[in-house]
Amino acid sequence: MSTQVGATSHASDVKDPSLAAMGERRVAWARQSMPVLKAIGERFAKTQPLRGLRVGACLHVTTETANLMIALAAGGAEVWLCASNPLSTQDDVAAYLVANHGMHVFAVKGEDNARYYQHIEAVLAGAPHFTMDDGADLVTTLLTKAQEKVSGVIGGTEETTTGVIRLRSMEKEGVLRYPIIAINDALTKHLFDNRYGTGQSTLDGIIRATNVLFAGKAVVVAGYGWCGRGIAQRARGLGAHVIVTEVDPTKALEALMDGHAVMPMADAAKIGDIFITVTGNTKVLREEHFLAMKSGALVANSGHFNVEIDIESLARLAEGEKTQPREFVDQYHLGDERTVNVLGEGRLINLAAAEGHPAAVMDMSFANQALCVEYLAAKRGSLKAKVYPVPEEIDAEVARLKLAASGVKIDELTKEQRAYLESWNEGT
Repeated sequence: MSTQVGATSHASDVKDPSLAAMGERRVAWARQSMPVLKAIGERFAKTQPLRGLRVGACLHVTTETANLMIALAAGGAEVWLCASNPLSTQDDVAAYLVANHGMHVFAVKGEDNARYYQHIEAVLAGAPHFTMDDGADLVTTLLTKAQEKVSGVIGGTEETTTGVIRLRSMEKEGVLRYPIIAINDALTKHLFDNRYGTGQSTLDGIIRATNVLFAGKAVVVAGYGWCGRGIAQRARGLGAHVIVTEVDPTKALEALMDGHAVMPMADAAKIGDIFITVTGNTKVLREEHFLAMKSGALVANSGHFNVEIDIESLARLAEGEKTQPREFVDQYHLGDERTVNVLGEGRLINLAAAEGHPAAVMDMSFANQALCVEYLAAKRGSLKAKVYPVPEEIDAEVARLKLAASGVKIDELTKEQRAYLESWNEGT
């Protein structure tokens, strides 16, 4: 059972307020690995760029997210937060943000679909000036069910690939009503968060859920974007034989030249031991693939929504025969005595069964979030209702701060070098 707490008329909804002390310790531990966000929070505390403004955030409620929310609050923002996935909430973190920081938090790990959207609507009831999304569920709900709140929104940010795709579709159809910055497309986000964060945390989630040995296994990675690259690299590092499936010929060629086997899923399904989907598309693993899989195959997803694995078809094949030998493992018993194991209900396995990305990599992603909200506040009224890239100066500043925090120095161009790069008349 969850408990509603809070002194205002908009009570927060968290599982257990008594977990706050544990949450405080874990958030502090993560903060040690987030020096860039810490520096931004300290500056925000002095300059107050968000004073009097409300941030409505739909993000994975983790220790790293907590540090982002604390930085925004230090800048003067009133924070309203809900989960962007029913299984990604860390209940102790949610309790801590309410008890120690007075934030409006609506998040309980394992919440059903109805409660998930009730929590999104509760955040929108706070009439946010900024939306901060991971998957675009918040902005979608705002534009369809709370349109009266849109006029007060200054701008928004979007954390992940899936959300950016949805937002660009909204822009194309002319239904987007305010400017949103695509955090996912920042170089300091997708080159690091997607590749190194997803790469490590996905395998961490699978191992925690199953205790499987990757060495010697045939691991099928569906999708070779930045997340797929990271997962394939880490799986091979653990001794797995990596097979990549793709629909994009250029990405497939890259996977081949990176040393992985490349083939259609129909062929990979027959030889894979572990399957990991990271495509952002629907029904990547479906009935014909389940029928071809080895008995005992492990199936996991690290794409944002739980649509990549056609669980309905698998359940139909199993005729309701499903057991749970371990937490986060649903074992479907097929009629021919084979089994297929779905991890984390087909949701983000790195957050369902583990803790998500390491704090050190989320430091950059969330630094982009904080600086882009500051940018939107400063640009209030001057931006159109479209999807914008992260300003280059913000992306470069995050990289500079991360290097400085790591004690790394780099070269600078000399005046002569700058002049050369800006000229055209000096040839062979």
